[in-house]
Amino acid sequence: MGFFRIRTTVDERPGRLASLATALAGKGGNILGLSVQPDTDGTVDEFVTDIPASPEAVRAALEAAGGRRVRIVPATAHELTDEPTRTLLLAARLRSAPWRLPEILGELLRADDARWVYGASAVRSREEDGDRADGEALELPDPTLLVVPVAPRRSIRLRRSGLPFTLTEAARAAAMVRLTQPPAEPSAAEGPVRLADGAEVQVKPLTSLYREALRDLHERCSPETRRFRYFTANPTLPPRVFDRLCDRARGQSLVVGHDGQVVALASLTFSADPGIAEIAFLVEDRWQGRGLGGRLARMLLAQARDLGFAEVRATLLHDNTRMRRLLGSLGATLTHTEDPGVMEARIAVGVMATASPS
Repeated sequence: MGFFRIRTTVDERPGRLASLATALAGKGGNILGLSVQPDTDGTVDEFVTDIPASPEAVRAALEAAGGRRVRIVPATAHELTDEPTRTLLLAARLRSAPWRLPEILGELLRADDARWVYGASAVRSREEDGDRADGEALELPDPTLLVVPVAPRRSIRLRRSGLPFTLTEAARAAAMVRLTQPPAEPSAAEGPVRLADGAEVQVKPLTSLYREALRDLHERCSPETRRFRYFTANPTLPPRVFDRLCDRARGQSLVVGHDGQVVALASLTFSADPGIAEIAFLVEDRWQGRGLGGRLARMLLAQARDLGFAEVRATLLHDNTRMRRLLGSLGATLTHTEDPGVMEARIAVGVMATASPS
């Protein structure tokens, strides 16, 4: 018998987790801990198990059940502590001793090494990520290396042999870093916003009061703008869709007003996938190209970060070049889907912790 920490990447399909659990049970495994984490090309399922089978036998069983990149490393009984409790205790230690940030991040992510890095090396990884071309997946040169931004030219570098870092872990580290920083202004979810051309608009949360104003916005938008948003040029917004956008249990939506009209709609929708939210925008034609979409996108990303999401996604048509440029400027990884006319954008929310608000 032995304790193991097991990680495997699976496609995001119903029943995959059950298949993995069945495979472990077939090898006599007792699952003592479980976490599900979104990552760049699927979902990472992590198990802490007490299992009599050899790592080679376990790996073969999980691969047969649909697992990819199976990693198995020894674990100890100490790792069976309640993860939320362990994180809260680390946060309490950090508040009393913020200078121990590298050590505490190392404990949080069970890293082998954690140290400060300064200057160009502290930002190189982020600059390299920004050089990715459309459709190129995020592939880090060393997935066992994680650089967590703390200030513009100061970061903490963590290394961990055996288990690559995930997007979820990057978001956890960024959230822990925020405890050491001065209190920030609350994410601006409403209020006046001045655009680069001097125009001022009002951003407010979407409520049922905007039903007619939103109907008018859809009627004013061109067929192409509606097609880019809904993949159809239908000029009306179905009542059930409007009600879903207003439902705070399903997400958060913002409307932009100017001169008595709603000129844009932005929505952050909670996904069924753990740690993932989805964003979408509708901007009236005469307000496109003025920086409004970028301001709304940053507001939604800040909200997603504050709500604890690890990743934000967007689905867009391939010929929506304006949206592709916007998402690319925010660091999104753009990939093709099974439909050649549809693309998916993925943004790791944790890296927004020190992003410029501009």
